[in-house]
Amino acid sequence: MINTRISIDNLIEIVSTGGCVKTGVDVYNANGVLLLDKDILVDKVRTLEVIKEAGINSVPVNASMEGGLWDQNGNEIKVDSQGMVAFDDPKTDSLDGDSDDAGDDPYEIFTSSSSTVEKKLKQIQEIKKVAEEKYQVAKTSVKKVINQIKDTGGEFDYEEVESNVGELVDFLVVSENPFSYLTQEIFSYDDYLYNHSINVCAIGTAILHRFNDHFSRKVDALLNGNETNLTNPFDRDPDGEIGSYSCYYEDDLADISLGFFLHDMGKILVPDQVLNKPARLTDAEFEEVKKHSFEYGMQILEKNHLKNSFVKNIIKYHHAPLFDGEERCYPQDRSYKQVPIYTRICKLADIYDAMTSKRSYKEAFNQINVVTELFRKYAKKDTILQYVLHSFVKSIGIYPPGSIIYLRNGQMGYVLESTGPIVLPFTDTNEQTLMSQPDPLDLGDPDTQEVHRVDNRRSVKNPRDVYDLLPPYMKSIVG
Repeated sequence: MINTRISIDNLIEIVSTGGCVKTGVDVYNANGVLLLDKDILVDKVRTLEVIKEAGINSVPVNASMEGGLWDQNGNEIKVDSQGMVAFDDPKTDSLDGDSDDAGDDPYEIFTSSSSTVEKKLKQIQEIKKVAEEKYQVAKTSVKKVINQIKDTGGEFDYEEVESNVGELVDFLVVSENPFSYLTQEIFSYDDYLYNHSINVCAIGTAILHRFNDHFSRKVDALLNGNETNLTNPFDRDPDGEIGSYSCYYEDDLADISLGFFLHDMGKILVPDQVLNKPARLTDAEFEEVKKHSFEYGMQILEKNHLKNSFVKNIIKYHHAPLFDGEERCYPQDRSYKQVPIYTRICKLADIYDAMTSKRSYKEAFNQINVVTELFRKYAKKDTILQYVLHSFVKSIGIYPPGSIIYLRNGQMGYVLESTGPIVLPFTDTNEQTLMSQPDPLDLGDPDTQEVHRVDNRRSVKNPRDVYDLLPPYMKSIVG
């Protein structure tokens, strides 16, 4: 299977039944925008649907570049010279001819051998590497915008930003918020603004696409008589593809993500001595900072003759109230019911990133506690807001692959999969490195002991933070 082209529908069927795909070849759309990096392991159907929506009906899979297809048990799937895949018995369809009737456990791949775990660790690191490269490109774009606005008093190259954000969003949609595990230690406001713009765009885009998919399916099911209750988004997820109704279309989604990226650009016109003040702001200083949205942000849009309503609403109202009586919100020129859904999404992404970012004058808050606090604050305030919260909780990636978590018994574990999560312990209960590699734990399994549950009192960490405690087989991969 060297550079064999395979039907996108075949690939979707493989992934939808628990398998995974790695092309080994970069996949681009007709405009030359990268849709899928050659090193990313695809295990989500939505990734392939995005490629199909771009008009691509088949993609190459290059085995010589470590590309391949695998079923739900980790067996490699055979493909003939015409790119045809056999689906009769995917569990036995392996290249080496082995018949592996291992059962239906989707996580059994992780307990079969140490080599499969090491392969998963390498795949996570490959995704991290690509994400870090994309992050730096986006950061350069933010810096350029900030410098242009500072130098001109408000003007910047909107078309270049639009192009850069478009490429960034294509990567985000395919990879499902891949920046979630890139922890940032930020010690100046400029650095914070660079990273915050990208993070809000990444987090907001993940929430936006999940909301659009989930809410559109719900409404479509209601219109077709298959749904009777729209008030509880946590009830169940409708099956099937989006039908005749879609809350937002592709151009809308692109404009909204651009707004997420630019949401705080008005802060560039706030005096540095106010913006960078490490101490508590006075009332007058807080009033000055508030202007970044409804005054300075609007000035920049007007100076650049930009009339995009999505971008305008996000910049102006991303601090507006989300329910009646919410305090410290601005501006107050419209009811919370008039704040667009996409602007509410931006506000949640903005708050979450601000609270979970480490600054020179504060530590980052525990991600789990932040999600819990936001959920408690906004739950049951407004029906449509419940859909936003549902998408927020589902998208945020509390336990992203490649992160380090603590178990209640004191052990530390490396996250292999967010769902569950599936965790590989690497220390004992006294935080001493384990000499042998244990089997991974599925923390979502109801039979998992309480001592092996996640300790939510302790923050999720990056492997670099605990590098000295990693076992040799992890160090060689994590680097």
